[in-house]
Parts: sequence; C-alpha cells; structure tokens
Amino acid sequence: PSLFQALHQLYYDPNIENKNLAQKWLMQAQVSPQAWHFSWLLLHMDKVPEIQYFGASALHIKISRYWNDIPADQYESLKSQLFTHITRFASGSKIVLTRLCVALASLALSMMPEAWPCAVADMVRMFQAEDSNVDGRARCLALLELLTVLPEEFQTSRLPQYRKGQVRSVLAQECGSVFPLLEQLLQQQDSPGFIKQKVLKCFSSWVQLEIPLMDCENLIQAAFTSLQDPELFDTAVEAVVNAISQPDAQRYVNTLLKLIPPVLGLQEQLRQAVQSGDMETSHGICRIAVALGENHSRALLDQVEHWQSFLALVNMIMFCTGIPGHYPVNETTSSLTLTFWYTLQDDILSFEPDKQAVYQQVYRPVYFQLVDVLLHKAQFPSDEEYGFWSSDEKEQFRIYRVDISDTLMYVYEMLGAELLSSLYDKLGRLLTNTEQPSTWQHTEALLYGFQSIAETIDVNYSDVVPGLIGLIPRISISNVQLADTVMFTIGSLSEWLADHPVMINNVLPLVLQALGNPELSISSVSTLKKICRECKYDLPPYAANIVAVSQEVLMKQIHKTSQCMWLMQALGFLLSALQVEEILKNLHSLITPYIQQLEKLADETPNPSNRLAIIHILGLLSNLFTTLDISHHDDDHESTEVKKLPVQQGPNPVVVVLQQVFQLIQKVLSKWLNDAQVVESVCAIFEKSVKTLLDDFAPMVPQLCEMLGQMYSTIPQVSAIELTRQLVHIFAHEPAHFPPIKALFLLVTSVTLTLFQQGPRDHPDIVDSFMQLLAQALKRKPDLFLCSNLDVKAVFQCGVLSLKFPEAPTVKASCGFFTELLPRCGEIAPVGQVVHENGKALLQAVLEGIGGQASRSLMDHFAEILFALNKHCFSLLSVWIKEAMQQDGFPSARVTPEQKENFSQQILSRERVNKRRVKEMVKEFTLLCRGLHGTEYTADY
Repeated sequence: PSLFQALHQLYYDPNIENKNLAQKWLMQAQVSPQAWHFSWLLLHMDKVPEIQYFGASALHIKISRYWNDIPADQYESLKSQLFTHITRFASGSKIVLTRLCVALASLALSMMPEAWPCAVADMVRMFQAEDSNVDGRARCLALLELLTVLPEEFQTSRLPQYRKGQVRSVLAQECGSVFPLLEQLLQQQDSPGFIKQKVLKCFSSWVQLEIPLMDCENLIQAAFTSLQDPELFDTAVEAVVNAISQPDAQRYVNTLLKLIPPVLGLQEQLRQAVQSGDMETSHGICRIAVALGENHSRALLDQVEHWQSFLALVNMIMFCTGIPGHYPVNETTSSLTLTFWYTLQDDILSFEPDKQAVYQQVYRPVYFQLVDVLLHKAQFPSDEEYGFWSSDEKEQFRIYRVDISDTLMYVYEMLGAELLSSLYDKLGRLLTNTEQPSTWQHTEALLYGFQSIAETIDVNYSDVVPGLIGLIPRISISNVQLADTVMFTIGSLSEWLADHPVMINNVLPLVLQALGNPELSISSVSTLKKICRECKYDLPPYAANIVAVSQEVLMKQIHKTSQCMWLMQALGFLLSALQVEEILKNLHSLITPYIQQLEKLADETPNPSNRLAIIHILGLLSNLFTTLDISHHDDDHESTEVKKLPVQQGPNPVVVVLQQVFQLIQKVLSKWLNDAQVVESVCAIFEKSVKTLLDDFAPMVPQLCEMLGQMYSTIPQVSAIELTRQLVHIFAHEPAHFPPIKALFLLVTSVTLTLFQQGPRDHPDIVDSFMQLLAQALKRKPDLFLCSNLDVKAVFQCGVLSLKFPEAPTVKASCGFFTELLPRCGEIAPVGQVVHENGKALLQAVLEGIGGQASRSLMDHFAEILFALNKHCFSLLSVWIKEAMQQDGFPSARVTPEQKENFSQQILSRERVNKRRVKEMVKEFTLLCRGLHGTEYTADY
C-alpha cells in the first residue's frame, strides 16, 4: 500500500483487521531508510494533522533509536529544518508541535555537549529572535513546549549510562538559561494565564533533573504566589511538590527552612477551603505540607534551634489528618498524611539518647493527640448517612480504617503501655458516664484502637486488659459494626485469656450468643476458633455448651460454607483437650445428623444439588479432623508447666469414627467416581487425618489402601495419587503397615503406565502427581524399586516422555524424579541397569529442553539432572554428550559446532562438581540456543 492509503486505513477504516495490518506496515515504514525522506513530505502544511503527526513521529523514532545511522555532517541541516518546522507549527496543530519538539529534544540530547554546546541557550535565543511571520505568543508557547519536553525526553531516552550522567550535568548547568526566562514570564503583569500555566509545567519538568534547590528558590516562591490564582492552582501544586520532593533537596537545609513560612502561610486558604467544602484546594495544600514534612523531617529535626517552626508544620499536617468530614465521601485528604507520621517517628527514634529525649518531650503529646484524631476519623458515620454510601465508598472506608489501624500499631512503639491505659480510661469514662450517653460510634472506635494494638503486640504484660475484659459485657450492642468490633477485640485477646483462664467466662457467652447472628458470621466464628485454639486446655467446663450452640447454628444453616468449615476446626481444637470417652460422646452427637443425611444422599441418583450437599458434609468432616489431635503434635507451649493430658490408651477417636463411616464413604464413592470434586473431598478427609494423626492412623491403612486401589483402577485421579504419596511418606519405615502401601504403590504405577500407553497428553496433572510420587518413593523407600513386578524401564521411559510436556509444573516434577533416581544407580541394580541402557535418551531430552523446547524458568531443574548424571554416571555421560552434539542443528540450529563443543567440555570439566557453576553454564548455553545472548532479555535473567 502507499503511505497515504495505510494512514487512511489506520485512522478511518472501521475494519479492525485492516487497521492492524496498516499499523504493522507503518511501523516498519517508520524505521526504514526512506523515513528520512517521506517524513518531511508528510509535514507539509496542506496535510491533515493525523498525517503530519505520523511524519513528526517517524522523525523522532529515527533520531532517538537510529542515531548512529545519521552522518555527522547532516546534524546541522537536521537541526535547522526542525527549528523551521517548529516555528511553522507554533500556531498550527498542538499534537504535531509537541512531536516535533520531542524530535528536536532527542537530537539535542544526542549532540550534547560536544556537537552542540549551549544547546538550551541556543533554543531560547532562536525563539526570542524577532520573526514577523509568527505571533510572539505562539513563539513563546512553542519555546515553552520545547523546554518542557527536553527533561522528559531525557528521562525516557535510551542513552548509555555514562552518557546519561554527562548529559544530566550539562542540562543542570543550562538551567541558567531557562529559569530567568520562566521567572520573567511569571512576574510579567500582562502574561496571560495559559502562558503562566505552561511556565509552571516547564519548571515542574526541569526540577526532576536534580537541580540544586537553591537555584529553584525564586521559582518555588513564584509558584507559591500562583496558588492564589484558581486557574493556576493545580499546576502550581505539582510544581512545588515536585521541587520539594526531589531526593537531592535535603542537602539544602537553609532553603528548606525558608520554605516553611510560605507553607504555613497557606493555612488561612486551607481553612477557607475546608469551610466551603472545596476538596481540590484542601487536597493540594495538604500535598505541599506533607511533601515538605515527609521528605525532609530528618533534615529539619536536625535544626534544633528551629524546632518551633517545624512543630508548626507538624501541627498543620495534624490539621490535615483530622480534616472535618468522613473519608472518602466528604474528604480524601487525611489519608495522604499517614506515612508522614511513620517517617517522623522513625526519625525521632533514630537520634542518639539525649537528643531523642528532648524530642520525645516535644512530640509525645503530639502523638497522643494524633491517636485521638485518628480514632475520631475512624468513626462510622450515622446509620442514616452510612445507608446512603455506595459499596465502593464503604470498601474504601474499610481500607482507610485498616491504614489507621496499622498507624496506631506503629505509634505504640513511641507511646508504649501508656497508650493502652489512655484508651482504657476513655472507654471506661464513656461506658460509666450515665449523664451523657455516648454514641455507639465513639465506643466502637476506641475498641477498634485497642484491638489494632492487641492483635499484633503482646499485651500479656498490660495491666489494663483485665479491666477491659470487665468492661466488654457492659457495652450495649446496638448494631452490627459495634458487635463485629467487640468480637474481633475478644479474638485479639485470646492468647491473654489462655494465661488468665478465670476471665474466659466474662466473654465466652457473648461469643456464643453472636454465633446465632448471620450478620456477625465472620467475626464470631473466627473469634471462637481463636479461643478454642489458644485456650483449649481451659475449655472442658464449657465444652458441652460450645458444642450445643455450634450444633444448633450448623443445623439452622446460618453460616456460609467457609464459616461452617472454620467452626468445625474450632470444635476440633476444643475436643482435642477432652478425655477420649468425652470426645467420642461429643463426636457422636455432632456427626450423627450428618451421617444420616449422607446415608440418604448416598441412595439418591446423582444430581447437581445432592452433589453440593455431599461435598459440604465431607468438607465438614475433613475440617473437624484437621484440628482434632489428642497427641498434641502442634503444642508449642514454651512454658515449663505444659498442661498435658495423660497419654490416651485405645484407638484414636478419629480412627473410631472413620471406621464407622468407612463403608458409607465407599458407597458414596461408588456412585460419584466420575466426579473429581467428590473424589477430592473423600481423599481430603483421609489426607487431613493422616497429617494430623501420623502413626495413630495405622489401623486404617489396610482398608484405605484397598479403597484407593479400587478408585484409581476404575478412574485415575490426582487426589488418589496425592493421598498415596502421603501414605508412602508417613509409613515408609513401618514394616508392619507397609505391605498394603507397597501393593497400592505398585498398582498405581501399573495403572499409570497403562495410561501412558494410551496417551498421557490429556492428563498433565496426573503425570505431575505420579512423578512426585515416584520421587517420594525413592526418597523414603528406595527398595520399592527392587520389586520384581515394578517395570523400572517403563517408569524411566515415562519420565523421559514427561520431560517433553509443555506444562512447566509437570516438567519440574519429572526433573525432581530423575534427580532422586540417578543417585541410586549404584545401590539398586535394576535402576543402574536401566540408566546404563536408556540414559542417552534422558540426556537427549534434557538437551532438547535446554535447546529451546522448554520454558527458560526450568533451566535450573534441567541443570540438576546434568549435575546428577555427571556425579553418578560420568564415563557414560562423556560418551553420550559427544554423540548427541554431533547431530546437525541439535539442540538448536542457532549454535555453532564450536559453541556446542565448548559447552560439552565445560559440563565435563573440573567445575562439574559445583552445582551453581553447572546452572550458570546451562543458562549461558540456553541463551545461545535461543538467540537471546547479549540482548536486553538477558538483563533480568
């Protein structure tokens, strides 16, 4: 197509495919040698702006990316042509003008400083020269546009590192030609608003070049003045914030001190904005105060004799934190200030002790005030107002409260236990004051503050917690938000309750009562779970009550699925601390209704609704068995007087229950074998039980192995392999229980080998799990590979096949299998023989992967196989690798025979014993094979 046709297609053709083709063609045209020629033609004044824009863009691409193609003797003509066109477009299309300015900026950056000294001064001079054809204002705007894009183009340019530093310092010196002009334009009475706006934008762009702050002083002051002009306000805020925030600014302490008065001078404007509800203005002024405080608190605190002016700035930021109105509906400013308080605290606490003591005296009261302000901001609006908020606003408010919570937790480091005491005193006064009944919002915020701290900080040493636990029952709970916070507060004190069990009865009734309210589902269930986990040894007196209430809410189906599962975990913790007969009695009453339901469901014809019911019941059982642990494997009480119970005699209660329901589970399975999720739910029950019970699970092993074998032979599924792997892992060393597991392992292997013959490509997940099972067997019980009826050769070949799968997890698992298998060459004869006869095929597959067949993320795993081959079959490897590398174009057509030879020698060299070096060799070689060596792709590799 011709250039104009293609451009027409790109801009006006409704067909998206034509658009894409045109775009592809035009992108190639832009980088072609002809682009120099056609760009200028496209810029003729008779063309439409879209076409002119393409011409200007093509010029920029040629200059910025193909600079080395431009002969040095053409620099000057290119420069003057660009100047001419920019002047011509000064009163033309804005988008074309900008592109031309970017092209000239790119040219200047490439020519500085040798080929074009004083580039910036030249630009200023060129545009200030009288040119009768072009209106002065248009010329001024064009110059400002050029000066604005110059630093921006520098930030994104592809200059090499050493040039970047050189050009940056040249530009920083050249600001002497720019800033006086900008100052003059801002101060002229007759400068129109749009020119002043452009000047402020230009200044904003230049300060990012790390120009000394004192050189920016006059322009920053001018920007402060511009804040009074509503039309310039936003741009002036950006300029001031950018100037103050540059990292280099902290070196200029005197200038920073001079900036405090003008910032404080904005307080009147800020107050008026807040009064009139002008959120944009208050937001902008707050950004300036925070930029000065947050970026330079350390430097300003160091100036001890100016402590009062810095304190005034801190108080101004405090006003912004406590700005009236509810976030995010009436204000969006307070959230900007939170990080400032972190920074200030870090800086104060980083001083040496004497200086720190002085600042603690000044700032502790400030931080106590901050806590009051934050808790005020965290309050919910009135119920009526909250009802009108959108769900998005409610979610933003929730996140804002989490940020406040994090800030309070941080502030605790500065204020310590006194902070908890002050919160407790306020709460006490609030709840006992009969004269002025308080709003629920006020109570909720104080509790929320307390909970924020108690959740992460160890409050066991606090003397106010007993009082708080005593106050909680006095709170009259009138709405959901308050009730939720009461629950979460109790939850945050669960570890404290474990050390002070006499207090449990003060709060447990509240939690059990809340369980019956669906609106408090998450908070009440998670709190009960925490109490049952932390205080289980002190709960036996309350166990019957807890079980009864839980059963009732489970039967009424008050809670969503995930909360039901949590509730079962809570009950598992609770029952773990009872005597065996008590556990069995409670399990019986808890589980019987579900078993009856399951019996009914097992007789029905499978359909979607009874499928969900079955999965739900199986899920409840597996969650109960996850935490029901009478051997106390998970107890990590460091205290010497661990409240251990006497060792239990007789079978484990979980095993008793599993044996009772085993046939029922088999019946369910027989009908649902085709359904992966039901099978997974069944396996989960046993997997969780095995993980929790460990050796106590032994009595179940024979029947479970038999069931798994039947399941897997009928329809192979991942969850069955995973459970088999778990059994191999735990019982490998138990001669008594191992025979059924060995039989199951052999069965799973032979079924999976058959699957490989039929075509394993549709089952990457099964292959992945199978490879992990083989690796586990080699790790825990290598003599499984001595069984006469295990076809080691077939297993090996399956592994080689799996290395060629496109799914990365499957390949990774296969690499893991070979990394475990190769070290066994010596001790297990069948393995040694298979590697001897088939190892070459393994090496071939590994080299194919490295050659580009496999994802680059897997190279370390392939390197592990090479390392193992080297270590355990060195003489064979040296023959195989020679033979493999002699094939033409193998493992990639991109590598030369020399490169292949070099890699083979490296792999067989002395360095082969260093795993890290072998990984580096593989990375190098794979990049050569993929044609990526020395490209920008390798930088992050």
